[in-house]
Amino acid sequence: MCGRYAASRGPEDLAAVFEVDKWEPEETLEPDYNVAPTKEVYAVLDRPLKDADDRRPVRQLRRLKWGLVPSWAKSPEGGARMINARAETVHEKPSYRRAFAARRCILPADGYYEWVTAKEERDLEVEGKRKRPRKQPYFVLPADGSVFAMAGLYEFWRDRTLPDEHPLAWWATCSVITTEAETSPLAVAPAEGPYTLADIHPRMPLMLTPDRWDAWLDPARTDVEALRPLLAPPPQGLMRAYPVSTAVSNVRNNGPELLKELEGPEEGTLF
Repeated sequence: MCGRYAASRGPEDLAAVFEVDKWEPEETLEPDYNVAPTKEVYAVLDRPLKDADDRRPVRQLRRLKWGLVPSWAKSPEGGARMINARAETVHEKPSYRRAFAARRCILPADGYYEWVTAKEERDLEVEGKRKRPRKQPYFVLPADGSVFAMAGLYEFWRDRTLPDEHPLAWWATCSVITTEAETSPLAVAPAEGPYTLADIHPRMPLMLTPDRWDAWLDPARTDVEALRPLLAPPPQGLMRAYPVSTAVSNVRNNGPELLKELEGPEEGTLF
């Protein structure tokens, strides 16, 4: 899954990386080292400009709220639970299938946080035989330091309790697509393990390599079966992971110190 990530790059940097044609300075976000659900995040998308006569899609950097609210939802209350969409079923789930066909985006990140969930410990928790352990967080990122381009979906939801001219009448929301975690060795692994992403958690965000960006963002591509190959996992061996402070577990903590690599797991945590 993806429940927390870091996004510290500014709009100028992201615009250059993704060849963005349009972004509004007033939509600039501060660097966020502990992005949590319901926060506003950057998204790269191809879409015609609002109120423009030319309806050709323009690559834009937009601010969206993390937690997708389907256009047909009666209220936005379920958005906080819809932060992830599974690659295996995104094309058929009612909450995601329309967005998958027409409203795909890229959610840029430095990397994502994941808390180790060793199988033995998960089994004990499910059976109720022990309390939830204090888990060690890891930061997962591209080994070459490039932008982590997460596959995403976006939607628009109209709050019918507000007039058209109200600034909150429309919600723009998004979800991260996840896939099975890699079982091959990490490009750079911690000295004490874990040695694969699957050792940390069974799911991971679907990373899009640059050769897939244009096809993924193209709103003219609407054939679901033709789109599904884009959900294939990226080549293995591109990622690294390292332990970070358990301070990241508290969403109120935010700063570059959260990305500091530890020599090993913190005392008293699980791996």
